Amino acid sequence: MFRSAANTFLANRRQFVLGAGSLALLPWFDQCLEGAAKRNASFSQDPFTLGVASGDPAPDGFVLWTRLAPDPIDGGGMPAEIYELTWELSEDESFQEIAKRGKAFATPQLGHSVHVEVHGLPADKWYFYRFQCGDAISPVGKARTTPGYNAAAEKLRFAFASCQHYETGYYTAFEHMAQEDLDLVLHLGDYIYEYGPNAKRIRQHNSPEIQSLDDYRNRYALYRSDPALQAAHAACPWLVVWDDHEFDNNYASDISEEKGIDHEAFLLRRANAYQAYYEMMPLRRRCLPKGPDMQLYRRIPYGQLANFEMLDTRQYRTDQPNGDKKSPYNEEAANPKNTLLGDKQEHWLMRDLIASQSNWNILGQQVMMAQVDLEQGDGEKYSMDQWPGAGHSRDRLLSFMRDRKVPNPVVLTGDIHKNWVNDLKVDFTNETEAPMGTEFVATSISSGGNGGKMEKEEELLKSENPFVKFFNGERGYVSCTVTPDEWRSDYQVVEYVDKPGAPLVTRASFVVESGKPGAIRA
Repeated sequence: MFRSAANTFLANRRQFVLGAGSLALLPWFDQCLEGAAKRNASFSQDPFTLGVASGDPAPDGFVLWTRLAPDPIDGGGMPAEIYELTWELSEDESFQEIAKRGKAFATPQLGHSVHVEVHGLPADKWYFYRFQCGDAISPVGKARTTPGYNAAAEKLRFAFASCQHYETGYYTAFEHMAQEDLDLVLHLGDYIYEYGPNAKRIRQHNSPEIQSLDDYRNRYALYRSDPALQAAHAACPWLVVWDDHEFDNNYASDISEEKGIDHEAFLLRRANAYQAYYEMMPLRRRCLPKGPDMQLYRRIPYGQLANFEMLDTRQYRTDQPNGDKKSPYNEEAANPKNTLLGDKQEHWLMRDLIASQSNWNILGQQVMMAQVDLEQGDGEKYSMDQWPGAGHSRDRLLSFMRDRKVPNPVVLTGDIHKNWVNDLKVDFTNETEAPMGTEFVATSISSGGNGGKMEKEEELLKSENPFVKFFNGERGYVSCTVTPDEWRSDYQVVEYVDKPGAPLVTRASFVVESGKPGAIRA
């Protein structure tokens, strides 16, 4: 059903390609752009209001991002013209010596966003970077190349986070994250929320529920205008994937959670959402959307130390079983046809895991994988939006990693606005079965408000689910230190987000020894 609708939407491929501005990203088209681009522009307002970012690093380069937007939350404020920018890399923040520079072009078709793919750099090295357009110079960011593919990297420090509802709290956690000495940040979804404003909340959204491309652009601009979020982006490269709120709550492929939604209109809205996401993220051109389709799943290796498989559990999934309500693990939930990844992505993932030569194999994804019983006392209920709603597919993947002896699988998860640590098993009901991997779940940056420690709830959950090692409801993120011998996750929390200035607290730390699945409290 979805494929036929998508094909209808993309029937005029040439018209879409021109409309989406993808030609503007092809190297052979740069010469045409150069002839049409506006140089030596003069700005009465700063066009770099949304800061800078880098992402998807490789041993020889990375992606550099910015967007020209002097009036960021009201359409951007740029004329419908092409603008030429220059970008520069330097080993020192003063840019006394330029290591590399080049040109880029900001087109109106892509909201005057810029995605520069830098190549030809030495491996495992930090750089400062900046952009210039006419008389305006951007803030300075930091980016790094990863160790060589065959390099035996000794250490990796990264953080992962998700769920940053602008209205429900300040981004204090990002302030602290920006001060950490990190090589990478993983953002696992719900970068924005699509809802209209709520006057009772701490900060307000800037429009009713978003639908059009301009709506999505303005909402991203509102979120990215936050100084703490800009600082975290500028501090190091990011690996990003979406969840549902980047488009619409709890959608499944081309299916809305709401009844009676026009299918073609829903796909058009998804195309708007996906294009705005691409425009605002430091992604490579291979992720450029094609109408309502956008391949976001990809692999990013970090030498032979770690292998990041960034997954998309929204675009290809089947509809949530049992009406998307917490339910027993019944026949509908166990249907072998249920999937979160879709066949193509699942097969790609299995192929990559077989080929991986990395010591740690990391799945960066959105919804909780462990089969957590959420019903207290007698009876069982599971979230149908999470992996229990596709339990057969989940068990197949976990069995595959166990049976193929994939080294040190670690699943990183967002979405649920709580901190969790879970041992992963093929049969979660078997208390004697040894774990085959570990799942670390990060709470929200701000979604849900202040939250709390939830110590009584933790004990109840652990009594119902012996594989659960930690549960906590405060806001924050998880910092990870990875070496060939050990993985360490530090659960970094702030005790409040309803006002600025909360100190950072390391609430708990867990380690996993290489070759010994299962998390141990440090």
